[in-house]
Amino acid sequence: MEDNRIKIALAQTQIVWEDKGCNYETARKRIEEAVGWKAEAVFFPEMSFTGFSMNTDTTKECDGRTIQCMGNLARQYHVNIGFGWVKDCTATCGKCENHYTVVDSAGKVLSDYAKIHPFSYSGEDCRFQGGSALTHFVLNDIPCSSFICYDLRFPEIFQAASKRAHVIIVPANWPAKRREHWRALLRARAIENQVYILAVNCVGDIGGVRYTGDSCIIGADGEVKAELSETEGMIVLELTDDVERFRGEFPVKRDRREVFYAKLLGG
Repeated sequence: MEDNRIKIALAQTQIVWEDKGCNYETARKRIEEAVGWKAEAVFFPEMSFTGFSMNTDTTKECDGRTIQCMGNLARQYHVNIGFGWVKDCTATCGKCENHYTVVDSAGKVLSDYAKIHPFSYSGEDCRFQGGSALTHFVLNDIPCSSFICYDLRFPEIFQAASKRAHVIIVPANWPAKRREHWRALLRARAIENQVYILAVNCVGDIGGVRYTGDSCIIGADGEVKAELSETEGMIVLELTDDVERFRGEFPVKRDRREVFYAKLLGG
């Protein structure tokens, strides 16, 4: 049986602080460029069109504005698009949610993930509630999942997602001062779970924080297939889903003892 393939693009952008209109236009240009390279899916960083902002009165949405905009672009360019935005949940819980949504080439929502772990170190938990569900979707018959930024530090959710997923997308606004953590943890999650990791970060000085990008594609064996640092741009690569074959040849997952682990954690 031939492995499934998909040509993907990671758009490493310098997000204009809290300016959705400007960033939507940047996204359109990047999408057009990616489609020129025959990419079938384009992924943007966390909070793609505002930057990682706590000013939720400015960034939050209850009207689906960003989903509608990206859905229109998906239909126009016939491409799948992944993007981050802020959902207004203040009417029910007094906070917002940090979302990452994937729409297909017809503009239909394939996946809508809410970040499970708000970054309390920066006060994100004061403005955002954590999500409570994993998401799964399929691109070109390849099973996928997604997390957001700080979620990367919690390996348990990656193990759970990789029971189904062969590709995990990790959009982020990960600062330069912790870039070595980013690189090490991404490779660890790929190796531990025997999955492809598609990591897309922002770059430049945004909202008073410096970002170096370091967006990358990592194979199920931990090999970094492509990486982009210190500049705006895109990674475009055709990905071959050889995950099942790789897991069959090196069957680490069959040795996991999840009942035992649950006992250690008091579950």
